[in-house]
Amino acid sequence: MYWQDDFAGVFVVKIDDGIEMGRRMNYLKDYREGEKFVGTYLCKRKQILKTKAGKTYYSLILQDKTGLADGKIWDLNSGIAEFDTMDYIHCEGLVTCFQGNIQMNISRVRKSDEGEYDPTDYVPCTDKDINEMFSRIMKYVDSVQNPYLKKILDMYFVEDKEFIAAFKKHSAAKSIHHGFMGGLLEHTLSVTDMCQYFADHYPLIKRDLLITAALFHDMGKIWEISDFPQNDYTDAGQMLGHLYIGARAMEDAADKIPEFPPRLRNELVHCILAHHGKLEYGSPKVPAILEAMALYMADNADAKLQTLTEIFNQAGEGTEWLGYNRQFESNLRRTSNE
Repeated sequence: MYWQDDFAGVFVVKIDDGIEMGRRMNYLKDYREGEKFVGTYLCKRKQILKTKAGKTYYSLILQDKTGLADGKIWDLNSGIAEFDTMDYIHCEGLVTCFQGNIQMNISRVRKSDEGEYDPTDYVPCTDKDINEMFSRIMKYVDSVQNPYLKKILDMYFVEDKEFIAAFKKHSAAKSIHHGFMGGLLEHTLSVTDMCQYFADHYPLIKRDLLITAALFHDMGKIWEISDFPQNDYTDAGQMLGHLYIGARAMEDAADKIPEFPPRLRNELVHCILAHHGKLEYGSPKVPAILEAMALYMADNADAKLQTLTEIFNQAGEGTEWLGYNRQFESNLRRTSNE
């Protein structure tokens, strides 16, 4: 038998004559507007800001394995204890909604003690099978016929065990889309699947070049973004970015392969540099060849559709209109079931 205190988030389990204490994990994705909010979460970011009226407040990013949530501490009273970025903090407050996204208005907070939390509850992870996804990646690697492109693929996906381990577990973003363990693998597979579709339907596309570029297009994120639980930009990520890091890796790899065709090397590097499509989106070059355009379209489609998926999942089934979203410049609405 058990009884529980809902607001404290504590449950007590009675077994025979003994009593054991435990803690129920309240995940961020399960909260809805208007509910009370309580639990221990990883403080991914803490900013000390001021309102227009000059009043100091804290802006937080909270994380658990289900994702991220915006947190605000508007009233810095005696119930707000000292804490910092990357601390596990116990929070209480009310769930509100701002611009279609859940926001936690926190009234009490303290740094959590060891034993109050399990670190595995705070690492978001793909809900797909990592080994199955990587097996599909390897089928694409094995399918490439061009000997030079195949050699580059083997250098990373077959011979480099450190790269393989990092590729499987890394996120694809800090927060916007696929910002979870296995996110880079999941995103890369999705983009490559789309590129395979393009290659099947548009005969002018050089299929081996496009598939190779798709498999490598975000490889630079392994060095751009740190491992969990930080999952934040590294110095190299801030100063160079994953497009340059990935393009340089392709140049270095091609230079190690005897007689690698210079034009093919430039085309592969171009696909990596141009896969954001536009200068204002961070691409140092816009797509100049068919394969680069196809890669840009596949990457953009998967990123946007995954972002929308995460937005709607966070909002919950009961929410229809989510409000205006700046990223999509639209008042977002869930599709009806009719």
